[in-house]
Parts: sequence; structure tokens; C-alpha cells
Amino acid sequence: MQALFRRGELALVVLAVGVGALAGLLVSLMSFLSTELHRHVFGVEGTLSGSHVSGAIVLIGPITGGIVLGLIFFILSRTRKRPMLDPIEANALHGGRLSLTDSIIVTVQNIISNGFGASVGLEAGYSQIASGFASKIGGKLKLRRGDMRIIVGCGAAGAIAAAFDAPLTGAFYAIELIIGSYTVTTLAPVMVSALTAKIVAKQIIDHGITIKVGRIGEITPSDYVPAILLGVICAVIAIVLMQTVSLIEETARKSSISQTFRPVLGGVIVGFLGMISPQVLSSGHGALHINMNTSSTLQALVMVFLLKSLASAVSIGSGFRGGLFFASLFMGSLIGKIFAFGSVLFPGMSLAPVIYGVVGMSSFAAAVIGGPLTMSFLALEVTGDFPITALVLASVITTSLVVRVFFGYSFATWRFHLRGETIRSAHDVGWIRDLTVGKMMRADVRSAKLSMGIEAFRKEFPLGSTQRVIIINDDGRYLGIVLVPEIHAEPLGRDGAERSLDSYLRFQKDVLLPTMNVKQAAALFEATKSEALAVVSDRVQHRPIGLLTESHTLRRYSEELDQRRREASGEF
Repeated sequence: MQALFRRGELALVVLAVGVGALAGLLVSLMSFLSTELHRHVFGVEGTLSGSHVSGAIVLIGPITGGIVLGLIFFILSRTRKRPMLDPIEANALHGGRLSLTDSIIVTVQNIISNGFGASVGLEAGYSQIASGFASKIGGKLKLRRGDMRIIVGCGAAGAIAAAFDAPLTGAFYAIELIIGSYTVTTLAPVMVSALTAKIVAKQIIDHGITIKVGRIGEITPSDYVPAILLGVICAVIAIVLMQTVSLIEETARKSSISQTFRPVLGGVIVGFLGMISPQVLSSGHGALHINMNTSSTLQALVMVFLLKSLASAVSIGSGFRGGLFFASLFMGSLIGKIFAFGSVLFPGMSLAPVIYGVVGMSSFAAAVIGGPLTMSFLALEVTGDFPITALVLASVITTSLVVRVFFGYSFATWRFHLRGETIRSAHDVGWIRDLTVGKMMRADVRSAKLSMGIEAFRKEFPLGSTQRVIIINDDGRYLGIVLVPEIHAEPLGRDGAERSLDSYLRFQKDVLLPTMNVKQAAALFEATKSEALAVVSDRVQHRPIGLLTESHTLRRYSEELDQRRREASGEF
């Protein structure tokens, strides 16, 4: 089996069919469990945010969810110390290796958060569990690094395609956000997985978004001006939202409230917000349809937007598990509908408010989630209208450009940045970190003590025996490197006296550490203009443990780059 699935693209496509079918089943199961929690906790049928639920249960539900989640955090703090990876981080830094156990834990937390009314969506859990199973299968089959990253992307593609009944959206979600790049090799398995997941989920649940926009007529050039302006507005508001979530998380971490009790406090706030408007509860599927398909006053739309923004920020900031995927769609649709009230500022603005709702929905989600093509295809698939997609594309491109220039991150990568990571996408940079000085260096290097003297050195290291010798002191600490040919070529000083061994020392302060990656090593070689540098154990003990040459470093770097190129182009 391992050999079969390492033979080429066709085998990977076959594997993608299985991953897509599994993703469709997992999405259906998660959706069912969440719906059942809504029914048993709140007593509602269908979507929670679209119901007329009221009373004390609106407050009790999120608080109960916070208590359950706090207990889980308490148990995990004593049993699991390592951080849990999501598919983006796994593909960017770890070659697609994702813990299935961690994925199940995150998914359970997501179901509890959403099921008890916290203002988070299930899309993060969908992607996490499907990618976790895909990674597990890929690990069992010992897939190559490039294939492993693709199959993890297939899991995410299937999950999003099943969730929205939108295969193009799912496929490009995986390409833009999980894999990080588009190649011909990537497209077939990812698209097959998305289609399979959609078909499987469709047989089990009736899930997805359908927005009826009616007949809109011809899109004129003047219609693009307000769409582009709406894109700028969505970008600015999205940046504020992402920073607000981070501010709440940072405030919670610095406070005296332990992680166990933070979700409880968050549940109290979300519960009170839900008593004002139940539309802020859960992901917002029902609320989106209510606001898109009905006429509301400007004050009502602004109020719901502010309540939903605060509820989502508090939910995630206080520790509830989930993402902002659907929440950003819902909030974006509200921004678009609010923007439509400004039609008096644009004499040529004649499109229906629902169209600007679709444009705002896609643009705001593109700013938060970070997938412009993903959201453009989502608009196409939920409306079935090509002219609207052109407007959406113009707005989404504007939004992405503004966010990229003035902020530089999506919500996921912004949180990585706050943790000290430098990644801005799922593009594979993990191999650079894996290719360390410790793995490339030669450990069989020759060393000598400074106290041995020149004459003894010449006897122990005759010309031709070695090129370089590492010099250490009597305690074994690194002092520098000497070139053997140089010592044999200049046996005497200018006054006829023999020079001391320390006068030949080079690179006394320039050393490599075994934890440095290949890129850092190459930069140090360039800065020092050296052909070889010593590798020391650490900055404190400073004991030499090896030697690394610039030529070997650049050769290994080139080989790895070529390997990544061949994986991307389908060459094996």
C-alpha cells in the first residue's frame, strides 16, 4: 500500500477520494452534534441564531459551555503540555504532520463552544478534524513531504466544500490557506476531494448557503466604484476586529483569571449579548439569511453588527474554540447592507442592498480569513450569478491589498505572529528549519590546544594532513580556527623569531550553533566572508562540536530547493 500511493499523481487522486468522503462524513457528524446540542440546550429546531429563543436559557447556555470548556482546559493543563497545531501551521512548519489526538480535542472543544451558543463557527473544527485524519492516513502510508502537505489540504478542502456545499470554495480554501500555493499537481487531488465531500455530505445533511439576489440587470463601470470603496471599508474594520480579538486575549493572559475560568466569564458576556439579540449566538447561519433576505433599519443593522463583533471577539478571546470564518461572512453581509444606505452618495449606485451584502460578505471574510479567490468563488456558488462575482472580485482584491499593505496578516497568521512565529501563509518553510547546522556539520574535526606551541603543532599536523584545525584552551573552550598550510608557509616572524600559535587564530568570535537553520548559516558565511566556521555547543560552554563549510551548506540548500521544485511540478 505504501509503495502504491508513492507512485504518482493518479494514486494521490485515488487517496483524495477517500479523504474527501471521510471529510464529508465528519462534517455531517459535527453538524449533527452541534444541532442536537442547540435542540437540547436551547430547545430550538434549526439554526440557533435564526430562532426566537429567549429567557434565562440564553444566559445559562453560554455559561454552561464555558464551565464545560474550563474543565477541559483544567484537565489538559495537567496532561498535555505541547501546543496544538492547526492545518496551516502543520503544513508551513511540519511538512503536514498533524496530531490526530490533538485534532479530536480541538474539534470537541469547537462543538461544545458552538453547541452552547458561543459566537464561533464550526468551520475551524471541520478543517481541523478532516486534516487530522488526512495527516494520519498520509503518515501510515509514509507519503513524501510534498504529498503529505497536499493530502492535508485535501482534508481541509473536503471539509469546507461539505460545510458550504461549495466545491470550488473548498478547493481554493485549501490551495490558498492550507497548501499556500497553486500548482497543476495540487489541483486534481484537492478538487476531487472537495467534490467527493460535497456529494457525500449532500446525501446526509442539507447544508450550505443559498442567497437569492433576483434579477440585477447589467453591471456598469460605475458600479465598481462603490464596490471598491466597500472593499476598503471592510479591510479597515477587519483589521480593527483582529486587533480587538488579540487585545482581549492578551488582557485575559495578563489578568489574574486562570484559563479555567476565562470561558465562564466569556460565557456570561456572550449570554447577556444574546439576551439583547439571539442573532449573536453560535455561528450565525440563520441570522445571515434573516438580514440578507429582509429589509431592516440602519439602526438595527448597526446594532446587530456591533453585538456580533463584540460577541465573536469575546468568545475567541476568552478561550472558546472556533474560528471567525462564518462570523466574518455574517458581519461582512451586515457591513454591505449598512453601506447600501449610503446610496445617496453615489448617483449611479442602483444595485439592490442584497448585492452589496454579498460583496461585503466576501470582502470582509477575505480580509479576516485571507483567501481572496476562496471568497470570490463562495460568492459565485452561493448566488449562482456571474456578474455579481465580478463586483466581488474587484472588492476582494482591494480588501486583500489594503490588509496586506497596512497590516500584513490574516487572522490565523496574525495569531502566529503574536506567538513569535514568522510565517504569513502555509507555504512550506518548515524544511528550512529542519535543515539545521547540527544535521549538516562534520563532527569528525581535529582540534588542538593553544598551549601546545607551533613546533608541536607542525609535528602533529603535517602539511596535507588536514586543512583546518580548531584551537581550544585547556578547559576545552573554543578559541578560533587556524589554517594548517598558513602555519607551514610562514614558520618565522619578521624578526626571525617564531610567531605564537594565537597569532594565526581566525574567526574567534564567529561561530555557528547546531540549532541554526541553513538560511541563518548561509547569512553568517556571507557576513564573515569565511569558507568554514566552527560549530559550538552553545553560547555559554562554547565547546566545539563540529565544522561546517560554506560550500556544503550552499549545496545542501540547493538540493532541498530543487527537491521542493520537483515536488511542486510533479517530478519525483
